[in-house]
Amino acid sequence: MEYTEKMADKNLTIMEEFILLGFSEIPNFQGFLFVMFLVIYINILLWNGLIILITNVEQALQTPMYYFLGNFSFVEICYTSVTLPRMLINLWSQKRNISLLSCATQLCFFLVLGVTESFLLAVMAYDRYMAICKPLYYHIIMNHKICVQMVIGSWVTGIPLLIGQTYQVFSMSFCGSNKLNHVFCDMPPLMKLACGDTSGIEFFIYIDCFLFGLIPFLLILLSYTRILRTVLKLPSNTGRSKAFSTCSSHLIVVSLFYGSGVIAYLQCKSSYSGRTDKIFSLFYTILTPMVNPMIYSLRNKDFIEAMRKLFSKCVR
Repeated sequence: MEYTEKMADKNLTIMEEFILLGFSEIPNFQGFLFVMFLVIYINILLWNGLIILITNVEQALQTPMYYFLGNFSFVEICYTSVTLPRMLINLWSQKRNISLLSCATQLCFFLVLGVTESFLLAVMAYDRYMAICKPLYYHIIMNHKICVQMVIGSWVTGIPLLIGQTYQVFSMSFCGSNKLNHVFCDMPPLMKLACGDTSGIEFFIYIDCFLFGLIPFLLILLSYTRILRTVLKLPSNTGRSKAFSTCSSHLIVVSLFYGSGVIAYLQCKSSYSGRTDKIFSLFYTILTPMVNPMIYSLRNKDFIEAMRKLFSKCVR
């Protein structure tokens, strides 16, 4: 009896690789999905790359708002590149296995970049608050040094805790099947395969969600609450419409990112649904990076004008 228990415990910890099931439940659509995700990935790279290029070369866009937007687009490229290339390889080769180390690396980069994006969205909201509510102090407070420090802070704030969280997750014992019902290595499907009592790790996951998700979101809400009060006091309808136009683009991206992320992460292990989680994970890993450049460029006259100038220079 004692020997059997020891062997059972040993088998719980032996897990050299996972199998990402992805969209294996629809085998006839693998080719279509590969082409669709490839087109989406190319669009994400091109459009976000275009934003980075224009915000760096066009003098009219050398402002804090576009500096943050350029950095946000760079994060979007990195964020998508953590998951989409692997998805494309799996769809093309039909080999869905991923080693434990590769899975841990993917999860760690995914979490770090997700937190960076969350803080950058909060920084962009604060920038809009300063521009609309404190216009006289805007260029004094939001100088280049402060903007650089905000971007660096967004990148490095969550790294130590998230590396520790990743180590904590992969220190667990995984039992039964090694099949992850997901398109990449993410926290909810990994927790689903974990054995024993995972309440302690789930508690720390909720703490991280609070620190790196809820707090930035509350800061965004606070910024836009004050922006709304200020805008409603403006005497000119033109000023109101311009302010709402500038802020609405950011709010759409915030809604897509946080809405899908909350549904995916703030659910317990027992209520996890692979199919639902896969759908919502595509929202915050693919849809947001894809629509972000279109939302900001198509709704921004300055950006459209800068794009025209750049294309005319290329043509000449």
